[in-house]
Amino acid sequence: MTLIPIPFERLRVRPHDLWKNRWLALASGDYEAGTFNAMTVAWGGLGEMWNFPFVLVVVRPTRHTHGFMEKYPTFTLCAFPETHRKSLTILGARSGRDGDKISESGLTPVASHQVQAPCFAEAELVLECRKIYWDDFNPRHFLDPSIESQYPLKDYHRCYFGTVVEIRGTAAYADEG
Repeated sequence: MTLIPIPFERLRVRPHDLWKNRWLALASGDYEAGTFNAMTVAWGGLGEMWNFPFVLVVVRPTRHTHGFMEKYPTFTLCAFPETHRKSLTILGARSGRDGDKISESGLTPVASHQVQAPCFAEAELVLECRKIYWDDFNPRHFLDPSIESQYPLKDYHRCYFGTVVEIRGTAAYADEG
């Protein structure tokens, strides 16, 4: 699949569809050292913060990927064609603590262009990000009481803001302006 560079202001996505229906693979770690992990994410956001193009991802502290997000300064988000739904299901349902779920998924980690974290050869969209902020969800700040039902184990997410340092994608993700 041929990916082209896409400036953030030319990125064309339907954010709700991308997160809720398509899902994304979040990868963190160091590709060259072979120490990385990935997981499926379906909650997050894209936007502008502090004059940076940014993405927001959330990771529960119980996830194996949380340790990689804490240790390493970069991460990637990758979107895939629908044909890779099973791969994303495996990344989301299994833990990297228990085995090589990335190999099991059939996805191929490859070096990113600007960050240590890997991306995937099968991706049709790659966002390479550098962390710029984190915070932990505080249940006392939930204004809608139904949100608490998302946390029966009280494992509240840590949110990470990442500035987008590079985007590559198929032509379908590029606004021709």
